[in-house]
Amino acid sequence: MNPAPAPDDVMAIFMHGDNDRQRDALAGSGIEAAAGQAAIAEAADRPADWVMSAIVGAAGLVPGLHALRHGGTLALANKESLVTAGPLLMATAKAHGATILPVDSEHSAVFQVLMGEDKASVERVIITASGGPFRRFTMEQMRTITPSQAVAHPNWAMGQRISIDSASMFNKALELIETREFFGFEPRQIEVIVHPQSIIHAMVGFCDGGIMAHLGPADMRHAIGFALHWPRRGHVPVERLDLARLAALNFEAPDAARFPALRLARAVMETRGLSGAAFNAAKEVALDHFIAGRLPFLAMSEVVEDTLARLSCQNSLQIAATALEDVLAMDHLARKTAAQALEATQ
Repeated sequence: MNPAPAPDDVMAIFMHGDNDRQRDALAGSGIEAAAGQAAIAEAADRPADWVMSAIVGAAGLVPGLHALRHGGTLALANKESLVTAGPLLMATAKAHGATILPVDSEHSAVFQVLMGEDKASVERVIITASGGPFRRFTMEQMRTITPSQAVAHPNWAMGQRISIDSASMFNKALELIETREFFGFEPRQIEVIVHPQSIIHAMVGFCDGGIMAHLGPADMRHAIGFALHWPRRGHVPVERLDLARLAALNFEAPDAARFPALRLARAVMETRGLSGAAFNAAKEVALDHFIAGRLPFLAMSEVVEDTLARLSCQNSLQIAATALEDVLAMDHLARKTAAQALEATQ
């Protein structure tokens, strides 16, 4: 049986494996096979009206920049792009007449709440955190957390790395910085509240004392569907909330002692420059070592803090994140510095 004809200009990208074998398997299908980071960037550089970037980590930055150059819409689920190079990403979109739509549930919620509002009337933006699987753990219990425990998120079905980031609140730390970079609010205006049910995704407080909240099920199809249909709203097949069954929504302040990532993110928001690139790179290195069983759960934040301190002493964090080569150079330097910080923890 001959394979069904493929649409024009379809590329299958494989990150691992035998590319020749994969290319042979797709022979005659009309689908081009390629492999590696360069292939992802090449695919993103092909003209498209709408592109979604959901690559995990700093690896999503370059493809996102390529996609923006065609002046279409970039639906951004890769928060690290804004964390590492917010000014560069936003300037690239502006230069090419492109639109960036946030796909993180929290930032999509803020975006939706702000539609039709005057940003000058905003006093505060509140993004919610579930608290993860360790919300009630003691410091003693947190010292023995394993990767298999950290990957078990209570509300969201996510991949390994983002689930562990959520458990450590590094994910929320990244989202704090992302809020600063995307919407342009001052750090003092941006808050985090723990909301275990994950029903309210974000709230915006205005100068008249009113607070507007965005509610929805813990389902990424809503934020993706909103970005797909924007500027209109379209039908999205997600669960409709039964408020009577929910009965109550709970909130609590995040514990800075058990989740220091939030404190580190605030320092990054104040410093700006290349500190976001350094923060994310050090976090990725620490996460790799935790997943491999070479670093305790609580030590991840220690490695990130040590890395930022070492780079601050070198006065290398103050450079503006407006040139890709500077961002990539800081990413490389921070990973090298994080490896040195890791040695100090052994």
